[in-house]
Amino acid sequence: MSRSKAARPKIRMIDSEADTLTELTLQKQHEHARLYELLLGEIDRATICSAESMPANVVTMGSQVTFLDEKSGAERTVSIVYPGEADISGGRISIMTPIGAGLIGLSIGQSIQWPDRNGVEHKLTIIAVQQP
Repeated sequence: MSRSKAARPKIRMIDSEADTLTELTLQKQHEHARLYELLLGEIDRATICSAESMPANVVTMGSQVTFLDEKSGAERTVSIVYPGEADISGGRISIMTPIGAGLIGLSIGQSIQWPDRNGVEHKLTIIAVQQP
């Protein structure tokens, strides 16, 4: 088991979102195989629950999340969206990006070691979550 996998915190996902993300990932896995492998791994290890029972402090699709990249010291606030809704200038990042895939399912205070597009690991820590 890799070091980063051992350091990954428990995460939660909404049942319908996990299903949609699995389908989307399987449809597009040929484009960026490593990212999709990571996202499918996150879905597999997540505790799946209904939207009604999901705590408000957990990053779900549509959430606005403020996180700290501890490697760079940068704090960012973004919304996690499906690919067709993504707009970097509007602060909406796709779940099918390394950051989107890394943040989904985390809750306030949790951190994860997660690779960027170049495979360099960053420690991402959730500071705040707002639901739509």
